[in-house]
Amino acid sequence: MKIGIDIRNIGKGRTGDEVVFFNLVKNLSQIDSQNEYLLFTDRQLENDSSLGAEIEKLELKENFKIVSLGNQGVNKFIWNFWTLPQYLKKNPVDIYQTQYIVPFFVDQKTKIITIIHDVSFKVFPELIKLTDRILLSIFIPLSLKRADKIMTISRFSAEEIAKYYPFCKEKIAWTYNAIGDEFKDLEFSSEELEEIENNYKLPKKFILYLGTLQPRKNLPILIKAFAKISSEFPELHLVLAGGRGYNFDQRIDAEIRKNGLKDRVLFPGFILNEDKPKFYKLAEIFCFPSLYEGFGIPILEAFILGTPVIASRIPPHMEIAGNAALLFEPGKEEVLAKQIKTLLADQEEKESYIKKGFEQAATFSWQKAAQDYLEIYKNLN
Repeated sequence: MKIGIDIRNIGKGRTGDEVVFFNLVKNLSQIDSQNEYLLFTDRQLENDSSLGAEIEKLELKENFKIVSLGNQGVNKFIWNFWTLPQYLKKNPVDIYQTQYIVPFFVDQKTKIITIIHDVSFKVFPELIKLTDRILLSIFIPLSLKRADKIMTISRFSAEEIAKYYPFCKEKIAWTYNAIGDEFKDLEFSSEELEEIENNYKLPKKFILYLGTLQPRKNLPILIKAFAKISSEFPELHLVLAGGRGYNFDQRIDAEIRKNGLKDRVLFPGFILNEDKPKFYKLAEIFCFPSLYEGFGIPILEAFILGTPVIASRIPPHMEIAGNAALLFEPGKEEVLAKQIKTLLADQEEKESYIKKGFEQAATFSWQKAAQDYLEIYKNLN
């Protein structure tokens, strides 16, 4: 069987979707020596050292081949609807796997799998740009109709896709995300942690958020909660780690100004993958206040690094975190502020959540996810 996988996100500094494709490919390589895999990218491997470094980390076997089509600057729609289909016309595959929008102009003999991480664009359309909203409203239904299998990352997301797109209910399956190997069995010296503090100008004591800074991440609530307790903990800072790029939530800056927290809220910018575990390790608390998620990989990353977690009480967080995190209603900054105070003031309570976090993280496995995908490949073929 010949399987094509779209790996364009690998090495581009994305968050959850890059993590999913990276770890799926890495674990498929570990468990499958029989099938032939073509890994499609829009970058030239020989001219792109950052991509090369990420590919090396995949530890690919001989049955995995990188196929570079076009260049990174090529429009993603042109690549998806012309460049890739033209290649597959001459070099067909049995199965092609991508995410969200599928290539329509591919022979019907090719079975297509698309991963839909979440449908936040349907639930909170006002939080995304108008142009994106229009494109998604056109292409997602068409993609779901063309796809032979629709994969997602939690039971909650599977139910959400079926709710908004009931015509594709029978094609939906799900398997959990997990924690990458780079987060496991880590120990850091005080010198290594101090180096990260210096490089990113981190304070000695801080609450951490790590991810995109988009509106659905609900960061103004975290800032409001921090403002309520900031005077009681004068050495405490709030670190919002992530780039101010696409769809940045302008309310973040407004809330910081409103509460006079300019010197207490820090933006270290985009965090290198190899530095992320040290951020978790240095943080007093990890907070993930999202309005909507499909899964929540950072919660598991914090768990495995021994950082207590406070997260919004939304279905996927309840599903993923279980009783190992403190949960709050997404609009209740008073509750969030109280939970932060509890973990800062009660060491016994903090240690309890750290222990439960370790145990919860151990129940998720990328190898299990890869085995689930391999079974789906076999069934489709």
